[in-house]
Amino acid sequence: MLRGMDIAERYIRLAHGLAAHIDGLVDAYFGPPEWAETTKRDPKRLLLEAADLLSALDDVPDAARREWLRAQAAALQTHARLLSGENIPFAEEVRGLYDIAPLGAELAELDVALKAFEDSVGGTGPLLERLEALRAKVTVPDGDVLRVAQPILAELRKRTAEKFGLPDGENFSIQLVKDKPWGGYNWPLGNLQSRIDLNTDFPVRLTALPDLLAHEGYAGHHTEHASKEARLVRENGWQEHQMQLMLTPECVVSEGIAMNALEMLMPREEVETWLSGELAQLAGLDPDDILALLKVSAAQEKIRHVSGTAALMLLGEGRPEKEVQDFLAHYSSSTPQRAAQSLRFIRTYRGYIYTYSVGHKLVRDYVAAKGTAGFKALLQEPLTPEQLRRGGM
Repeated sequence: MLRGMDIAERYIRLAHGLAAHIDGLVDAYFGPPEWAETTKRDPKRLLLEAADLLSALDDVPDAARREWLRAQAAALQTHARLLSGENIPFAEEVRGLYDIAPLGAELAELDVALKAFEDSVGGTGPLLERLEALRAKVTVPDGDVLRVAQPILAELRKRTAEKFGLPDGENFSIQLVKDKPWGGYNWPLGNLQSRIDLNTDFPVRLTALPDLLAHEGYAGHHTEHASKEARLVRENGWQEHQMQLMLTPECVVSEGIAMNALEMLMPREEVETWLSGELAQLAGLDPDDILALLKVSAAQEKIRHVSGTAALMLLGEGRPEKEVQDFLAHYSSSTPQRAAQSLRFIRTYRGYIYTYSVGHKLVRDYVAAKGTAGFKALLQEPLTPEQLRRGGM
Protein backbone atom coordinates (compact mmCIF):
# COMPACT_ATOMS: atom_id res chain seq x y z
CA MET A 1 0.00 0.00 0.00
CA LEU A 2 2.68 2.52 1.02
CA ARG A 3 5.00 1.89 -1.93
CA GLY A 4 2.93 3.94 -4.40
CA MET A 5 2.68 6.96 -2.12
CA ASP A 6 4.58 10.22 -2.26
CA ILE A 7 7.54 10.23 0.16
CA ALA A 8 5.97 12.96 2.33
CA GLU A 9 2.75 10.97 2.69
CA ARG A 10 4.66 7.86 3.68
CA TYR A 11 6.63 9.78 6.30
CA ILE A 12 3.52 11.48 7.71
CA ARG A 13 1.49 8.25 7.83
CA LEU A 14 4.33 6.45 9.63
CA ALA A 15 4.67 9.26 12.18
CA HIS A 16 0.93 9.19 12.92
CA GLY A 17 1.03 5.41 13.19
CA LEU A 18 3.69 5.74 15.87
CA ALA A 19 1.85 8.64 17.52
CA ALA A 20 -1.11 6.33 18.10
CA HIS A 21 1.21 4.60 20.60
CA ILE A 22 3.35 7.60 21.72
CA ASP A 23 1.55 10.57 23.26
CA GLY A 24 2.81 13.91 21.97
CA LEU A 25 5.01 12.57 19.18
CA VAL A 26 3.15 14.65 16.58
CA ASP A 27 3.44 18.15 17.98
CA ALA A 28 1.61 19.81 15.09
CA TYR A 29 0.08 18.77 11.80
CA PHE A 30 -1.75 20.90 9.24
CA GLY A 31 -1.52 18.77 6.10
CA PRO A 32 -4.08 16.54 4.35
CA PRO A 33 -6.32 15.11 7.12
CA GLU A 34 -6.57 11.69 5.43
CA TRP A 35 -2.83 11.19 5.99
CA ALA A 36 -3.26 11.50 9.77
CA GLU A 37 -4.30 7.88 10.26
CA THR A 38 -4.61 7.25 14.00
CA THR A 39 -5.70 3.61 13.97
CA LYS A 40 -3.19 1.61 16.01
CA ARG A 41 -0.96 -0.61 13.89
CA ASP A 42 1.23 -3.38 15.25
CA PRO A 43 4.68 -2.04 16.24
CA LYS A 44 6.37 -4.77 14.20
CA ARG A 45 4.51 -3.53 11.13
CA LEU A 46 5.58 0.02 11.90
CA LEU A 47 9.17 -1.18 12.19
CA LEU A 48 8.94 -2.65 8.68
CA GLU A 49 7.39 0.57 7.37
CA ALA A 50 10.26 2.58 8.86
CA ALA A 51 12.87 0.36 7.18
CA ASP A 52 10.95 0.58 3.90
CA LEU A 53 10.82 4.39 4.15
CA LEU A 54 14.56 4.61 4.77
CA SER A 55 15.22 2.50 1.67
CA ALA A 56 12.89 4.64 -0.43
CA LEU A 57 14.79 7.82 0.47
CA ASP A 58 17.58 6.83 -1.93
CA ASP A 59 15.24 7.92 -4.73
CA VAL A 60 14.65 11.46 -3.38
CA PRO A 61 16.57 13.71 -5.79
CA ASP A 62 17.08 16.80 -3.61
CA ALA A 63 20.02 16.16 -1.25
CA ALA A 64 18.86 18.58 1.47
CA ARG A 65 15.39 17.06 1.54
CA ARG A 66 16.77 13.52 1.44
CA GLU A 67 19.20 13.98 4.34
CA TRP A 68 16.63 15.66 6.57
CA LEU A 69 14.08 12.93 5.93
CA ARG A 70 16.76 10.27 6.50
CA ALA A 71 17.57 11.65 9.97
CA GLN A 72 13.88 11.88 10.86
CA ALA A 73 13.07 8.41 9.51
CA ALA A 74 15.96 6.88 11.47
CA ALA A 75 14.47 8.36 14.65
CA LEU A 76 11.04 6.93 13.77
CA GLN A 77 12.71 3.56 13.26
CA THR A 78 14.18 3.83 16.79
CA HIS A 79 10.71 4.61 18.17
CA ALA A 80 9.39 1.52 16.39
CA ARG A 81 12.21 -0.57 17.86
CA LEU A 82 11.31 0.62 21.35
CA LEU A 83 7.61 -0.03 20.78
CA SER A 84 8.44 -3.53 19.52
CA GLY A 85 9.96 -4.31 22.90
CA GLU A 86 13.63 -3.93 22.09
CA ASN A 87 15.69 -3.06 25.17
CA ILE A 88 17.82 -0.08 24.15
CA PRO A 89 20.22 1.50 26.70
CA PHE A 90 19.39 5.14 27.45
CA ALA A 91 22.50 6.59 25.78
CA GLU A 92 21.78 4.60 22.61
CA GLU A 93 18.15 5.71 22.78
CA VAL A 94 19.25 9.36 22.80
CA ARG A 95 21.55 8.81 19.81
CA GLY A 96 18.87 6.92 17.92
CA LEU A 97 16.12 9.47 18.52
CA TYR A 98 18.07 12.72 18.30
CA ASP A 99 21.31 12.03 16.42
CA ILE A 100 23.29 13.37 19.40
CA ALA A 101 25.07 11.94 22.44
CA PRO A 102 23.78 12.62 25.98
CA LEU A 103 25.81 15.25 27.78
CA GLY A 104 26.50 15.26 31.51
CA ALA A 105 29.03 16.75 33.92
CA GLU A 106 31.42 15.46 36.58
CA LEU A 107 30.44 16.22 40.17
CA ALA A 108 33.82 17.83 40.85
CA GLU A 109 33.22 20.24 37.95
CA LEU A 110 29.74 21.06 39.24
CA ASP A 111 31.05 21.63 42.77
CA VAL A 112 33.61 24.18 41.58
CA ALA A 113 31.01 26.06 39.52
CA LEU A 114 28.49 25.96 42.38
CA LYS A 115 31.03 27.40 44.84
CA ALA A 116 31.76 30.31 42.46
CA PHE A 117 28.03 30.89 42.07
CA GLU A 118 27.44 30.87 45.83
CA ASP A 119 30.22 33.44 46.25
CA SER A 120 28.45 35.74 43.78
CA VAL A 121 25.31 35.92 45.92
CA GLY A 122 25.52 38.64 48.56
CA GLY A 123 23.98 38.75 52.02
CA THR A 124 23.92 36.27 54.86
CA GLY A 125 21.83 33.27 55.73
CA PRO A 126 20.89 30.15 53.74
CA LEU A 127 21.71 30.48 50.04
CA LEU A 128 18.28 29.50 48.77
CA GLU A 129 16.54 32.01 51.03
CA ARG A 130 18.80 34.81 49.75
CA LEU A 131 18.20 33.77 46.15
CA GLU A 132 14.46 33.53 46.51
CA ALA A 133 14.34 36.94 48.19
CA LEU A 134 16.26 38.46 45.28
CA ARG A 135 14.16 36.66 42.69
CA ALA A 136 10.97 37.86 44.37
CA LYS A 137 12.08 41.47 43.89
CA VAL A 138 12.12 41.10 40.10
CA THR A 139 8.95 39.03 39.73
CA VAL A 140 6.23 40.28 37.39
CA PRO A 141 2.73 39.60 38.79
CA ASP A 142 0.70 37.17 36.67
CA GLY A 143 -1.79 39.87 35.79
CA ASP A 144 1.00 42.05 34.44
CA VAL A 145 2.97 39.49 32.41
CA LEU A 146 1.16 39.99 29.10
CA ARG A 147 1.26 43.80 29.40
CA VAL A 148 5.02 43.76 29.98
CA ALA A 149 5.50 41.16 27.24
CA GLN A 150 3.96 43.27 24.47
CA PRO A 151 6.73 45.87 24.02
CA ILE A 152 9.36 43.14 24.36
CA LEU A 153 7.73 41.16 21.56
CA ALA A 154 7.38 44.29 19.42
CA GLU A 155 11.11 45.00 19.65
CA LEU A 156 12.10 41.38 19.07
CA ARG A 157 9.80 41.17 16.04
CA LYS A 158 11.19 44.38 14.54
CA ARG A 159 14.77 43.17 14.87
CA THR A 160 13.94 39.72 13.52
CA ALA A 161 12.26 41.20 10.45
CA GLU A 162 15.20 43.53 9.82
CA LYS A 163 17.92 40.92 10.31
CA PHE A 164 16.40 37.68 8.98
CA GLY A 165 13.10 38.57 7.34
CA LEU A 166 9.61 37.33 8.24
CA PRO A 167 6.97 35.87 5.90
CA ASP A 168 3.97 38.10 5.22
CA GLY A 169 1.00 37.20 7.40
CA GLU A 170 2.88 35.43 10.22
CA ASN A 171 1.46 35.97 13.70
CA PHE A 172 0.79 34.26 17.02
CA SER A 173 -1.40 34.59 20.08
CA ILE A 174 -0.08 34.34 23.63
CA GLN A 175 -1.75 33.17 26.84
CA LEU A 176 -0.95 32.16 30.41
CA VAL A 177 -1.41 28.55 31.58
CA LYS A 178 -0.69 26.43 34.66
CA ASP A 179 0.17 22.84 35.65
CA LYS A 180 2.71 22.14 32.89
CA PRO A 181 6.19 20.56 33.05
CA TRP A 182 7.68 23.38 30.92
CA GLY A 183 8.02 27.16 31.27
CA GLY A 184 6.81 28.06 27.78
CA TYR A 185 5.53 26.28 24.68
CA ASN A 186 4.95 27.21 21.05
CA TRP A 187 2.14 25.38 19.27
CA PRO A 188 2.38 25.69 15.44
CA LEU A 189 -1.10 26.03 13.94
CA GLY A 190 -0.31 26.24 10.23
CA ASN A 191 -0.98 29.12 7.85
CA LEU A 192 2.06 30.90 9.43
CA GLN A 193 0.26 31.09 12.79
CA SER A 194 1.07 29.68 16.22
CA ARG A 195 0.03 29.94 19.86
CA ILE A 196 2.44 30.57 22.71
CA ASP A 197 1.62 29.36 26.24
CA LEU A 198 3.53 30.77 29.21
CA ASN A 199 3.39 28.64 32.34
CA THR A 200 2.84 30.60 35.56
CA ASP A 201 3.12 27.66 37.98
CA PHE A 202 6.11 29.60 39.30
CA PRO A 203 6.66 33.37 39.35
CA VAL A 204 7.75 34.95 36.06
CA ARG A 205 10.90 37.03 36.55
CA LEU A 206 11.44 40.10 34.39
CA THR A 207 15.07 39.10 33.88
CA ALA A 208 13.95 35.88 32.15
CA LEU A 209 11.15 37.34 30.04
CA PRO A 210 13.09 38.61 26.97
CA ASP A 211 14.86 35.25 26.59
CA LEU A 212 11.61 33.31 27.07
CA LEU A 213 9.78 35.40 24.46
CA ALA A 214 12.69 35.21 22.02
CA HIS A 215 12.85 31.44 22.55
CA GLU A 216 9.16 30.84 21.83
CA GLY A 217 8.55 33.73 19.42
CA TYR A 218 11.10 35.98 17.70
CA ALA A 219 13.55 34.74 16.47
CA GLY A 220 12.90 31.31 17.98
CA HIS A 221 10.23 28.65 17.48
CA HIS A 222 7.48 30.75 15.89
CA THR A 223 9.93 32.37 13.49
CA GLU A 224 11.42 29.02 12.48
CA HIS A 225 8.06 27.31 11.96
CA ALA A 226 6.57 30.18 9.95
CA SER A 227 9.73 30.66 7.86
CA LYS A 228 10.01 26.96 7.04
CA GLU A 229 6.33 26.71 6.20
CA ALA A 230 6.69 29.63 3.78
CA ARG A 231 9.91 28.34 2.23
CA LEU A 232 9.68 24.55 2.32
CA VAL A 233 5.94 23.93 2.07
CA ARG A 234 4.62 26.86 0.04
CA GLU A 235 7.61 27.35 -2.26
CA ASN A 236 9.11 23.86 -2.50
CA GLY A 237 5.98 21.77 -1.97
CA TRP A 238 7.69 19.57 0.65
CA GLN A 239 4.61 18.56 2.60
CA GLU A 240 6.54 16.73 5.31
CA HIS A 241 7.13 20.17 6.83
CA GLN A 242 3.40 20.52 7.47
CA MET A 243 4.12 18.33 10.48
CA GLN A 244 6.37 19.02 13.47
CA LEU A 245 7.50 16.06 15.54
CA MET A 246 8.76 15.86 19.07
CA LEU A 247 11.42 13.32 20.10
CA THR A 248 13.32 13.49 16.78
CA PRO A 249 16.46 15.24 15.43
CA GLU A 250 14.51 18.27 14.18
CA CYS A 251 14.01 19.21 17.85
CA VAL A 252 17.77 19.51 18.39
CA VAL A 253 17.99 22.12 15.65
CA SER A 254 14.78 23.85 16.74
CA GLU A 255 15.76 24.13 20.40
CA GLY A 256 19.27 25.19 19.37
CA ILE A 257 17.77 28.03 17.31
CA ALA A 258 15.53 29.05 20.21
CA MET A 259 18.34 28.90 22.79
CA ASN A 260 20.41 31.30 20.67
CA ALA A 261 17.52 33.50 19.49
CA LEU A 262 17.91 36.45 21.87
CA GLU A 263 21.67 36.62 21.43
CA MET A 264 21.20 36.74 17.65
CA LEU A 265 19.06 39.88 18.04
CA MET A 266 20.95 41.84 20.70
CA PRO A 267 24.16 41.40 22.71
CA ARG A 268 24.01 40.60 26.41
CA GLU A 269 25.09 44.13 27.40
CA GLU A 270 22.19 45.65 25.49
CA VAL A 271 19.73 43.20 27.04
CA GLU A 272 20.96 44.15 30.52
CA THR A 273 20.61 47.87 29.74
CA TRP A 274 17.11 47.28 28.38
CA LEU A 275 16.07 45.26 31.44
CA SER A 276 17.45 47.70 34.01
CA GLY A 277 16.18 50.75 32.12
CA GLU A 278 13.03 50.85 30.01
CA LEU A 279 11.67 47.45 31.07
CA ALA A 280 12.30 48.01 34.79
CA GLN A 281 10.35 51.26 34.56
CA LEU A 282 7.55 49.55 32.62
CA ALA A 283 7.26 46.78 35.23
CA GLY A 284 7.70 49.12 38.21
CA LEU A 285 10.81 47.31 39.48
CA ASP A 286 14.07 48.56 41.01
CA PRO A 287 16.92 48.58 38.42
CA ASP A 288 19.46 47.73 41.13
CA ASP A 289 17.58 44.51 41.97
CA ILE A 290 17.52 43.57 38.30
CA LEU A 291 21.26 44.16 37.88
CA ALA A 292 21.98 42.16 41.04
CA LEU A 293 20.02 39.15 39.78
CA LEU A 294 21.58 39.41 36.31
CA LYS A 295 25.02 39.19 37.92
CA VAL A 296 23.98 36.12 39.90
CA SER A 297 22.38 34.53 36.82
CA ALA A 298 25.57 35.00 34.81
CA ALA A 299 27.49 33.08 37.49
CA GLN A 300 24.82 30.36 37.58
CA GLU A 301 25.12 29.81 33.81
CA LYS A 302 28.56 28.29 34.46
CA ILE A 303 26.92 25.40 36.34
CA ARG A 304 26.37 23.44 33.13
CA HIS A 305 24.60 20.20 32.25
CA VAL A 306 22.80 19.74 35.57
CA SER A 307 19.57 18.53 33.92
CA GLY A 308 21.49 16.28 31.51
CA THR A 309 23.41 14.72 34.39
CA ALA A 310 20.14 14.22 36.28
CA ALA A 311 18.64 12.44 33.25
CA LEU A 312 21.64 10.10 33.07
CA MET A 313 21.27 9.37 36.79
CA LEU A 314 17.54 8.65 36.55
CA LEU A 315 17.22 6.97 33.16
CA GLY A 316 20.71 5.67 32.51
CA GLU A 317 21.70 4.48 35.98
CA GLY A 318 18.28 3.91 37.55
CA ARG A 319 18.93 6.14 40.58
CA PRO A 320 15.95 6.78 42.92
CA GLU A 321 13.78 9.78 42.03
CA LYS A 322 14.32 11.36 45.47
CA GLU A 323 18.09 11.28 44.98
CA VAL A 324 17.78 12.86 41.52
CA GLN A 325 15.38 15.54 42.75
CA ASP A 326 17.77 16.42 45.60
CA PHE A 327 20.62 16.61 43.05
CA LEU A 328 18.59 19.00 40.90
CA ALA A 329 17.65 21.19 43.86
CA HIS A 330 21.24 21.36 45.10
CA TYR A 331 23.06 22.16 41.85
CA SER A 332 20.29 24.32 40.40
CA SER A 333 19.88 26.19 43.69
CA SER A 334 16.14 25.78 43.33
CA THR A 335 13.22 25.10 45.63
CA PRO A 336 11.98 21.52 46.05
CA GLN A 337 8.94 22.51 43.98
CA ARG A 338 11.05 23.72 41.04
CA ALA A 339 13.27 20.64 41.28
CA ALA A 340 10.16 18.46 41.20
CA GLN A 341 9.00 20.27 38.04
CA SER A 342 12.40 19.64 36.42
CA LEU A 343 12.20 15.98 37.39
CA ARG A 344 8.69 15.80 35.93
CA PHE A 345 10.02 17.15 32.62
CA ILE A 346 12.78 14.52 32.54
CA ARG A 347 10.33 11.71 33.35
CA THR A 348 7.92 12.91 30.66
CA TYR A 349 10.32 13.78 27.83
CA ARG A 350 13.38 11.62 28.69
CA GLY A 351 16.25 12.36 26.29
CA TYR A 352 14.60 15.54 25.01
CA ILE A 353 16.46 17.38 27.78
CA TYR A 354 19.64 17.18 25.65
CA THR A 355 18.11 19.06 22.74
CA TYR A 356 18.63 22.26 24.75
CA SER A 357 22.26 21.92 25.80
CA VAL A 358 23.54 20.07 22.73
CA GLY A 359 21.36 22.05 20.35
CA HIS A 360 22.55 25.31 21.90
CA LYS A 361 26.19 24.40 21.28
CA LEU A 362 25.63 23.02 17.78
CA VAL A 363 23.81 26.15 16.62
CA ARG A 364 26.26 28.49 18.36
CA ASP A 365 29.22 26.78 16.70
CA TYR A 366 27.47 26.70 13.31
CA VAL A 367 26.70 30.42 13.46
CA ALA A 368 30.25 31.18 14.61
CA ALA A 369 31.48 29.45 11.44
CA LYS A 370 28.79 30.71 9.03
CA GLY A 371 27.82 34.09 10.47
CA THR A 372 24.37 35.71 10.33
CA ALA A 373 23.65 33.92 7.05
CA GLY A 374 24.06 30.64 8.93
CA PHE A 375 21.31 31.51 11.40
CA LYS A 376 19.02 32.62 8.55
CA ALA A 377 19.64 29.27 6.86
CA LEU A 378 18.72 27.47 10.08
CA LEU A 379 15.40 29.34 10.11
CA GLN A 380 14.57 28.49 6.50
CA GLU A 381 16.34 25.29 5.45
CA PRO A 382 16.05 21.64 6.57
CA LEU A 383 19.29 20.97 8.46
CA THR A 384 20.18 18.04 10.70
CA PRO A 385 22.37 17.78 13.82
CA GLU A 386 24.99 15.93 11.76
CA GLN A 387 25.05 18.72 9.18
CA LEU A 388 25.51 21.27 11.97
CA ARG A 389 28.40 19.24 13.37
CA ARG A 390 30.10 19.22 9.98
CA GLY A 391 29.37 22.89 9.28
CA GLY A 392 30.46 24.15 12.68
CA MET A 393 33.87 22.47 12.62
